[in-house]
Amino acid sequence: MTTVEIHAQVSAKLDEVRAILAREINCNRDVCLTCSFQAEDVLLTKLAIELDAKIPILFLDTGYHFPETYEYRDRIAAEWQLNLINLLPAKTVAEQEAEFGLLYQSAPDQCCKLRKVEPLFKAIAGYRVWLTGLRREQAKSRALLEESAIFTLPGGKQVLKLAPLAAWTTKDVWYACEQLSIPLLPLYERGYSSIGCEPCTSLPLNPDDPRSGRWGGRKVECGIHIEVAPAR
Repeated sequence: MTTVEIHAQVSAKLDEVRAILAREINCNRDVCLTCSFQAEDVLLTKLAIELDAKIPILFLDTGYHFPETYEYRDRIAAEWQLNLINLLPAKTVAEQEAEFGLLYQSAPDQCCKLRKVEPLFKAIAGYRVWLTGLRREQAKSRALLEESAIFTLPGGKQVLKLAPLAAWTTKDVWYACEQLSIPLLPLYERGYSSIGCEPCTSLPLNPDDPRSGRWGGRKVECGIHIEVAPAR
């Protein structure tokens, strides 16, 4: 495929995503976008703020992120004038470690629950539509990801969860970011393919699995994108 053909293909995909975002943002006031400041999330953020400069951009500030992630977040937020909302866990890192020790080593599921899942679900409950940069290609656990689905939060409230980039490849994302002159998180240049909290993120253990560097291979999801089973 030539460069011109790639450009045309990615431009068409961008137009499709813009149409989805326009429909949802124009029809709903209670829309938010979760952003980890990885490539697909930043791309989706860029497209969303073209339509609504003040759309709430939710970032999970776990306290364990790489310094590069915080620096990049602050730079993009300032340059794009984002309506950035940093979601904080109930306990600081120091408080949690004083009470439980290093949960990311002893009980990573619990650490993710306290520092990611609970703060995010509490925030998401305030909206009707949740935009996310999830893609099927990111992990086997996301292979059946739907572009649009009703998501039930632990309290029972349902929100419309949209993943407009679900069918996109990593190459699509990178071409689109290049097309739109979006600078990317510098950690990619060091070989990271999926970037979360620093203690739980390494270079990929399997070059064919982008998320194999997360949690030392012990798991692939933090729990945010796993819907709670209904109570019986």
